Amino acid sequence: MADHDPPHSAQDTPGSPAHSRDQARSGDETRSHDPARSRNETPLERADRNFSELLQELRVTQTGVQILFAFLLTLAFSPRFPSLDSVQRATYITTLLLAVVSAALFTAPAALHRGLFGRGAKPLIVRVSSRLAAVGLGVLTLALSGSVLLVVDVASNRTGGVCAGAATLLVCAVLWGALPRVLDRDRTS
Repeated sequence: MADHDPPHSAQDTPGSPAHSRDQARSGDETRSHDPARSRNETPLERADRNFSELLQELRVTQTGVQILFAFLLTLAFSPRFPSLDSVQRATYITTLLLAVVSAALFTAPAALHRGLFGRGAKPLIVRVSSRLAAVGLGVLTLALSGSVLLVVDVASNRTGGVCAGAATLLVCAVLWGALPRVLDRDRTS
């Protein structure tokens, strides 16, 4: 996975290129208040770290999407499925397709990395993968909301399903969208 230079060695002596790079990094960057620069890492090291962190996040979301997708697949083969009305069927199909799209978005970074591995494109991979993950979270929010809407609609009634689906949408929007923005604004104030 490494698209960067090997770690520093004992040959990083004063006057060597590695020593000069370390000196440049340890200068103004460590005194900066920018958290990305205070780590004292090169742009490629930062990209490697960011990609590793992104992959850890994606492992959590991919598991959830896989469970949701498996649940939705089994619904079509349940004895009660033929009794669904047209709205419930449309909700089911839409939710199933949203789960597929979110799974594709969450696995795209691995395919992107595989396609560009070793070409020095790690910063690009990180930027694009981060955007794919953000869109994937939005699509996953819709898939979760649709799943809740469908289950509550079938188990109770349409009004309850719509309310539960809307509540799920709101909770995900607040926790995944608004909360990080509020915390970031508070942090930088």
